[in-house]
Amino acid sequence: MTADAADAPAYALPAETDSSGPPRNIEAEQAFLGAVLYDNEVYNRVSDWLRAEHFHDPLHAAVFRRAAQMINAGSLADAVTLRSHFEGDPGMASVGGVSYLARLMSEAPDAASAPEYARVIYDLAIRRALIEFGSTVAYDASRPSESLSATSLLETAEQSLFRLAESGGASRTLQPFSEALAQSMAMAQAAYQRGGGLSGISSGLKTLDAKLGGMHRSDLIILAGRPSMGKSSLALNIAFSMSRAHRTETGSDNVRKTTEGGVVAFFSLEMSSEQLATRLLADYTGISGYHIRQGKIDAAQFEDLRDAVAAINSIPLYIDDTGGLSIGALAARARRLKRNPQIGLDCVIVDYLQLVAGSNSRGDNRVQEVSEVTQALKALAKELNVPVIALSQLSRQVEQRDDKKPQLSDLRESGSIEQDADVVMFVYRESYYLERMEPKEGTEQHLAWEDEMRQVRNEADVIIAKQRHGPIGSVKVHFDPDRTKFSDLDTTGRRDFE
Repeated sequence: MTADAADAPAYALPAETDSSGPPRNIEAEQAFLGAVLYDNEVYNRVSDWLRAEHFHDPLHAAVFRRAAQMINAGSLADAVTLRSHFEGDPGMASVGGVSYLARLMSEAPDAASAPEYARVIYDLAIRRALIEFGSTVAYDASRPSESLSATSLLETAEQSLFRLAESGGASRTLQPFSEALAQSMAMAQAAYQRGGGLSGISSGLKTLDAKLGGMHRSDLIILAGRPSMGKSSLALNIAFSMSRAHRTETGSDNVRKTTEGGVVAFFSLEMSSEQLATRLLADYTGISGYHIRQGKIDAAQFEDLRDAVAAINSIPLYIDDTGGLSIGALAARARRLKRNPQIGLDCVIVDYLQLVAGSNSRGDNRVQEVSEVTQALKALAKELNVPVIALSQLSRQVEQRDDKKPQLSDLRESGSIEQDADVVMFVYRESYYLERMEPKEGTEQHLAWEDEMRQVRNEADVIIAKQRHGPIGSVKVHFDPDRTKFSDLDTTGRRDFE
């Protein structure tokens, strides 16, 4: 449901209905269509929220749909121009033929009152959809099933209600190619206005953004790596950068829209919210996270921490550290945040997907359960129109190779994860393996090892192994283990300090 429809004033026309059928007002539909055919500008005043599916009468829906196509194409839509499209139409014949269009125009109300008729049509469509929704919920709830728990029913009902609220009451149908083209052009325009840079949300790493074009809405992005490679740190860095950069503007329709950065929901199934917050404080202040946890800081550093808390306290980053969260519950919580008009949602991060439980988790088929989770996360990305970044573990087979750099085949349950993902990225730090091969001190080999460690200690590779929208490849970034922070390198390979 759009803000225009949601904030509509009291109706000028009563929503009359026939008690023998679903809520409807045929007279309101006739009056509104007549106004549109008489003055096409009426359509432009309601086109952002009224759809053909909101009309109860199929003939009226067909007339509105065809009129909308003609108006959007810059053509005149009236009784004369529509005549050829409906001659021989069975629905039109049932109301006396194409002369019906002329009667609609001749009895059209004043154009100023036409939007009120549109709101009546819209309101009744919502009511019909709610009745259908309620009937479906009642039917499912009255028939207990061993395979479908009450909790699952509740989550499914919440999902359906969310879609109803977002779509304005009509289930999503086939989309005209013209609408898809308009959306593509809007994306291209956004990238052009950024100077040829990003079409998605910035990750905070320029080199990574250059490869990906930002984090694209509706994408499922898999960020994988072996334990201690820093995938959680990178995900948290991205979340922190997005939320710190968050900016909004209010358009002419009084709807607040994100123009930069984003509101982030971070589902941490492994670390607590306190641990995540400590990492962010270390990131922001430059003080070692280890020293913060151990209390090994001086008075000046403590004051820096207090200043940092005040500075970043209000960033739109929301953390859920519930352990063993089910995919249904995770999706429901993300939807609630998205629907909150004071908050909204621009990105979801899940750390990590192997810890998310399926809707009917019994632990007997882990591959099937992970497949369900990845499919649900991809569906959630499309439903909420936000990027979903899901972290994933890699199998131990990486450790058996001489070349430790991860590959797509190293993904656990790789079939489903690789198939559902739009982007697959790996975090790889050569220093992790090199420091575990330290020779005996005082030897020539140890001196050579120290030289090599100095070169790679603070470097990491983010390997893009799959990308639907662009090239694959690898980017080098700086990694500070004390702050668990990833940042850009300058052209000489040194850390690019902001």
